[in-house]
Amino acid sequence: MPDYRRLPVPEGLAGMRVDAGLARMLGMSRTAVAAVVDAGDVQIDGEVVGRSTRLVPDTWLELTLPDPEHGPQVIPQEVPGFSILHNDDDIVVVDKPVGVAAHPSPGWTGPTVLGALAGLGISVATSGAAERQGIVHRLDVGTTGVMVVAKSERAYSVIKDYFRDRTVEKVYHAIIQGLPDPTSGTIDAPIGRHPKADYKFAVVTGGRDSVTHYETLEAFRSATLVEVHLETGRTHQIRVHFAAMHHPLVGDLTYGADPVLAKALPLTRQWLHARELAFAHPADGQEVRFTSPYPADLVDALEKLRAT
Repeated sequence: MPDYRRLPVPEGLAGMRVDAGLARMLGMSRTAVAAVVDAGDVQIDGEVVGRSTRLVPDTWLELTLPDPEHGPQVIPQEVPGFSILHNDDDIVVVDKPVGVAAHPSPGWTGPTVLGALAGLGISVATSGAAERQGIVHRLDVGTTGVMVVAKSERAYSVIKDYFRDRTVEKVYHAIIQGLPDPTSGTIDAPIGRHPKADYKFAVVTGGRDSVTHYETLEAFRSATLVEVHLETGRTHQIRVHFAAMHHPLVGDLTYGADPVLAKALPLTRQWLHARELAFAHPADGQEVRFTSPYPADLVDALEKLRAT
């Protein structure tokens, strides 16, 4: 049955957005809370509110949460282009194709990494929320490449600590518009929710610390292939940082890329690929490194740039 709740707004959440405040109060992900708000199932003093409504103390929140049994579920499925790079008792490393989410979430009806693994009969750790079990990091739906999922409970705990302590080497390749100046460097700028578009992020005062290192691999007439090493792992970090430098990723229309160039290549998503992942194996502490080749759409776009 749906879960109805009536809660007073605490003083400590004064001025906070409804989605952020409820996520903190209920221990839910902001995405899950946003789905409840968008469904019209959140009211303040009897009036339906939106995600960006600000919380005011001494008011009452009323909300109806969906039946957990009907929340996001991992559905075993066959996912074209999905492949396994490594599989042992503790971890499974996958090559994620475009159009695949890391795990189920409200509003997402497409394929997922967890669904693909289940379809292959590969069990993962039970740690984490029901729909995110075994997930220790994520790639955007529109980003391809190497991703690790924990299979044992110990691996889940150890690798989560690796990411928190920034000991995982994360290497991405991206094609950005124009030529960056300097051609190699570091972008150190805080990232938070976009002030005007809830589905995006931006460099904002008071955002979470975010550090991106890059170097030029190949320059073209209108774009540059760069190698990126992430020191932190914020949502959309690479896309946001290069957009802030006025060098958005080619094909990334959400963050200001040139639609004419995207169409000419043609690209229907950002040119961004998780190229390498390296970390100490949770079983013996020895470094392991995994590499993913460029998928066909990125190879085609790269060859077109080289030919111009």
